[in-house]
Amino acid sequence: MDRQIRRLGFAFVAMFALLFAQVGYIQVFAAGRIAGEPANAARQIRAEYSVERGQILAADERTVLAESVKNPDPNSVYRFLRKYPGRELYGQLTGYYSRIYGFTGLEDAMNPYLSGTAPEFTAQNLTDILLGRPKVGGTVLTTIVPSLQRVARDALGNHQGAVVALDPGTGDVLAMYSKPGYDPNPLSTGTDEQINAAWKSLISDPERPLVSKAFQELYLPGSTFKLVTASAALENGWGPDKTWPNPHVLDLPQSSSTLQNFGNELCPPGGPATVAMAQAFTSSCNVTFGQIGLRLGADKLSTQAHRYGFCPILPPSQITCAAPTIPFILPWNSGRFPEAGYFNQNLPKVALSAVGLDNDKQNPLQLALESASIANGGLMYAPRLVTEVRDSTGRTIKLFDKQEYGHPISVHTADQMRQMMISVVASGTGTAAQIPGTTVAGKTGTATNCGPVPNCNVPPNAWFTAFAPAGSGQTPTIAVAVIVLDGGNLGSEATGGLVAAPIAKQVIQAYLKG
Repeated sequence: MDRQIRRLGFAFVAMFALLFAQVGYIQVFAAGRIAGEPANAARQIRAEYSVERGQILAADERTVLAESVKNPDPNSVYRFLRKYPGRELYGQLTGYYSRIYGFTGLEDAMNPYLSGTAPEFTAQNLTDILLGRPKVGGTVLTTIVPSLQRVARDALGNHQGAVVALDPGTGDVLAMYSKPGYDPNPLSTGTDEQINAAWKSLISDPERPLVSKAFQELYLPGSTFKLVTASAALENGWGPDKTWPNPHVLDLPQSSSTLQNFGNELCPPGGPATVAMAQAFTSSCNVTFGQIGLRLGADKLSTQAHRYGFCPILPPSQITCAAPTIPFILPWNSGRFPEAGYFNQNLPKVALSAVGLDNDKQNPLQLALESASIANGGLMYAPRLVTEVRDSTGRTIKLFDKQEYGHPISVHTADQMRQMMISVVASGTGTAAQIPGTTVAGKTGTATNCGPVPNCNVPPNAWFTAFAPAGSGQTPTIAVAVIVLDGGNLGSEATGGLVAAPIAKQVIQAYLKG
């Protein structure tokens, strides 16, 4: 009799084990496949909104960028609503979580962790099922410094453009703000009619607020590309003191075209017969750097650009990159520069590319990475926006370590570049970025906004990049890149030194003050 009872007991245990295994398989391992069935779409959306999705936090671990709150309507099929307390301040980073339009930004990139479906949550999910506890997503901790993000927004003011600030020693994104931005809340809460109206308003806006000017749009870099050209010259043995002829204009070979300095002026002022590269860099002389580009040739110039992370392209058939060269957690457009074959003995294009024209393209994130690698002794880190994920108990379940991208330049070249960039701010085109008591290294840029249209009346885009503290023996802790579109409030009179440099100064100054 006892043997029969034991057998019956074992049978019940086995059946319960199979039952729990099946439930666990369906709710954990097969959940994605089942949810993908078209008939389950509406049910899946309701199921997602029954889970308390995890928070997205700033680096201070207190400032909430995104969170789920209980729906005040007890009759709604959506138990939780997604809220964004910072509204447009972080909108292009968090993205939106919408029951109609899906999700973007960190909501998309970190969805398995925020929703609690990542493999790291398997044990917790099984325990929750057995104990009947509600499912709770993980908390995502970012690198964003809230006070610096606000400074970046305020410094831009009414200008359209973007600011990116990085930690050169880690690649951490300290601030990344683009104007115009957007508030994700109307896409995530409200009636279907309200959500659809908000979407239509955003996608019909000609200023494209859903697309970040900090890391998704691409623009001609103008004279900020001289960072690349100067690096190539130094890497190939031409020192800062090497002198170059200094004509008023550069007659481009194989054509009747010429390359002029900014404003068609002598550069540097006074127009000496020859000019050292360091002096030409300080005054941002196009004629000199056009000559340097021609002497370097397409191979060396392209090689250096690609080492800095510019994506190789071969226009005109290929004008975009299949994937960014430098990894980033959000979808972004890394800078692009043609392969050497594009130039195909077309020397005028080599000269134009050396000063940031023709088919060169970048955005502030790309430029900030260049400055950060120079500040960091030639070592570039990939940009990092997320540092870790924690479960509902506060336990760290996933770490995102800093990631080396490579060494675009040597330590010696980085030191030479640092000295030339210091001169730009001390006595050159970037004096508006000077900070009393702090050595700042920078580079200005003013880029045509005309595209292939010659002599158009569209105001230029103004660029500036810098890092600090840059004095001898100091370790730079912040690198910044700024773009102001269409000349800002100066219109056609705008330059990077006049419009963008003061913005970078405010961001650097605020960060160094803590």
